[in-house]
Amino acid sequence: MKERKEISVRDVMRDEVTEVEGSIDVMEAMRIMKRVGATCLIVKKRKKQDEYGMVLFSDIAKQVIAKDRAPERVNVFEIMAKPVIAVRPDMSIRHCARLFEQFGISHAPVLEDERVIGIVSYYLLVLGGLDLD
Repeated sequence: MKERKEISVRDVMRDEVTEVEGSIDVMEAMRIMKRVGATCLIVKKRKKQDEYGMVLFSDIAKQVIAKDRAPERVNVFEIMAKPVIAVRPDMSIRHCARLFEQFGISHAPVLEDERVIGIVSYYLLVLGGLDLD
């Protein structure tokens, strides 16, 4: 029987993270998402004691498009999640998947030394956990 290697969040996370100000409008956020090929953006802290926020494609679909709101008239801070549940880079992907299930989330920023170093999602957890060799 093959011994299972413990895979960490760092092994599977996306380390290209795009941070934006919460004051930009959703139309600009969508342009940025398209340009960088991301499905979520990290919303910067306004001050040191603040928390990070996050906006997902699904937030835009549910809170802007489905409600027939004009994306150029809605600011990111109006629809973002804040504070967000963050994970450590050394957390196992099994524990991260359980955390996602327990709290009903699909993405999380990866924090190290109080700064975002990556993003992890169900998609990345599954791809990283597959042993295709």
